[in-house]
Amino acid sequence: MLFKSPRGTKDILPQESRIWQEVEEKARKVFDLFGFEEIRTPILEESKLFSRSLGDLTDIVQKQMFQIKKETDTLVLRPEATASIVRAYVEHTLYNSSNVSKFYYLGPMFRAERPQKGRLRQFHHIGCEAIGCENPALDAEIIFLASRLLAESGVEGFNIQLNTLGCTPDKKMFGLNLREKLQPHKKSFCEDCQARLSKNVFRVLDCKNKQCKDIIRSLNIGEGHICDDCKKHFEGVKEGLALFGVSVTLNPFLVRGLDYYTRTVFEITHPALGAQDALGAGGRYDHLVEELGGPSRGAVGFALGVERLMLVRGREVFSEDLSSPLDCYIIPLGDAAFKKSVQILTDLRNVSVSGDLDYLGGSLKSMLRRADKRNAKLCLILGDNELAKGVVLLKFMKQSTQEEVPLGQLVDRIKEVLC
Repeated sequence: MLFKSPRGTKDILPQESRIWQEVEEKARKVFDLFGFEEIRTPILEESKLFSRSLGDLTDIVQKQMFQIKKETDTLVLRPEATASIVRAYVEHTLYNSSNVSKFYYLGPMFRAERPQKGRLRQFHHIGCEAIGCENPALDAEIIFLASRLLAESGVEGFNIQLNTLGCTPDKKMFGLNLREKLQPHKKSFCEDCQARLSKNVFRVLDCKNKQCKDIIRSLNIGEGHICDDCKKHFEGVKEGLALFGVSVTLNPFLVRGLDYYTRTVFEITHPALGAQDALGAGGRYDHLVEELGGPSRGAVGFALGVERLMLVRGREVFSEDLSSPLDCYIIPLGDAAFKKSVQILTDLRNVSVSGDLDYLGGSLKSMLRRADKRNAKLCLILGDNELAKGVVLLKFMKQSTQEEVPLGQLVDRIKEVLC
């Protein structure tokens, strides 16, 4: 029987994994520059964590969570990371710090939805959360960080859309007004949006269906529901973005479908992704810490989809050869040479020189081909003649030149060449 990876999942094979490592390394460097520290939370969480933080009526909670029931426990594979990080922040009383807590994360998330381009059931996020501050300048820095991370990963041509949802009373008023304006058009909406009208009206604004979008665009939504304090906060965000030199597009129709968002929301889109054009998104969630049992703390963050980033990134910023380079490949010719080669290989690895040994044997030509396929910089050839002379034949693969090196000087010579 031939087994395949589960529907909506994907094997990341060694050559592609090399690209992922480069993306992750670039992300780590950017987060370090901005003063963020890595946090790793479990892939498994209690299901109530997400129903409470994301909202019972969200698509994620109602349709997309993978549940695991074991005795009295109901666990889920995490559909996103923000709630998990806030849970860890509260559980370990990290709010006692006098500084803003800045976390970043990299890892898999899981949603039981129909797989399509850039949308898998197991997907990966790179993201961050800054908890402990309501200053609008922090919102601006988070958006700047997201744009910097994309630029460092070779992504060009993305657009940052920005909006404010206002505070909780503002959102409540907005929801009532929005439902009142949309209700007369209910029969013209898609089936999903007809359900959203009564359950989660903000999700209607996020629909990708063209007819739904046309109806929404025809409405005069305005900003009348935003209070003066939230307007002031939003002006502060825009001023901060100007200071950071970040260009954004104001989009009054932009919402996030998760209950915890208040005030600033943003989405990063790219035309190469088609209708599902979001590379990532984020915003402010000032009440989530308190909602999950902690004190009142402002917070803001974002997440980027790695699979989507891969679809649109600029390939020229990555290594030309995607295979992992190898410093030395050792070719033993005979049993005695094999035993000596094992010792040489160990000596090289002990001084942090990467190496491998040809275990398959065969003709010298075939072994050299294998060395070339391994992208080896140097090839060490050792046979009976070399052993008798106390030397190793050192072959420079790219230059197609070679030299004899005394066994006692081999490690030093290799280190000299590789420096």
